[in-house]
Amino acid sequence: MKSLLKPIGFGLLWDVTVTGLENIPQHGGTILMMNHIAAIDPILCIGAVDHRFVVPMSKRENAQHPIGRLFLDGWGVYTIDRQALDRQALTQSIQLLQSGQLILIAPEGTRHPEGLAPGKQGLTFIATKADAVIVPAAISYAQGWYDSLKRFQRHPLSIHFGRPFRFNTDGRRRIPRAELHQMTEEAMYQLALAVQDKSARGVYSNLQDATTETLQFIQP
Repeated sequence: MKSLLKPIGFGLLWDVTVTGLENIPQHGGTILMMNHIAAIDPILCIGAVDHRFVVPMSKRENAQHPIGRLFLDGWGVYTIDRQALDRQALTQSIQLLQSGQLILIAPEGTRHPEGLAPGKQGLTFIATKADAVIVPAAISYAQGWYDSLKRFQRHPLSIHFGRPFRFNTDGRRRIPRAELHQMTEEAMYQLALAVQDKSARGVYSNLQDATTETLQFIQP
């Protein structure tokens, strides 16, 4: 499937600029923290990463479509119920990370083409439980790709992988809710920093508000 993705997606459909691949560790439990502005975002991240296999988390509704289900099953995508606290998806994410996998999560929970929306704490909870590395995966200019396709034009867009980090937990298994919120906000500002389209940073546009008290930056 990936051998087809590169020549078709990156060769024919989209003109993709990829930077920051060196920030993704070669091995070990890692989360790609992706902003979500277009339907093709997960496919872009999957195709951009050459040196590791990406396991995406997807909304459960995608598995209800016959074609979507075919892709999800073929790739090994796992799903989450966004309407409830999906403990199975949380546990599966932690287990994947503990086994050294690279997983893809959109912390906003749904698509926001207008720019970044407040991040949810699910990613933070998973990362602290698994002591995972987090790499911002920032997609820019993907809005309007389908209109370009209808005009038989390759749509220009970019993917930038930002600085990798872990959360400072001091070995604690339980993190207070207020601290989880701070961790989430600080992580979202790192994602905003990686977004090349400044107009798509949304509620995290004011980078002067960014702090890093709960973050520990690492060498990939």
